[in-house]
Amino acid sequence: MHKNIGIADVSPPEKVCNDKKCPWHGEIRIHGFVFKGKVVKIKYRIAKIEFPRYVYIPKYERYEVRRSRIKAYLPSCLDIKEGDTVLIGETRPLSKTINFVVINKI
Repeated sequence: MHKNIGIADVSPPEKVCNDKKCPWHGEIRIHGFVFKGKVVKIKYRIAKIEFPRYVYIPKYERYEVRRSRIKAYLPSCLDIKEGDTVLIGETRPLSKTINFVVINKI
């Protein structure tokens, strides 16, 4: 059984896990930023997500594309591999550098 995490148009995973840090089957709530990005690296249930952002350069009156990388917790009920596009959401601090959790594969 899964709970409603408050994000529309997101289907729950088919697998069930007993992870406390899972937004679907655990105690974690999603609030704040929700965005999508590409998985660059996975190590020890931690995924490094990369996404583009646009920065305005006043001198040239143009925008340039920069890349940001964020670490996100990867629940065991999701089958995510490197190169997948995922949806991540902000949550409470899970460790010193992790404030996001993977919600779903796009």
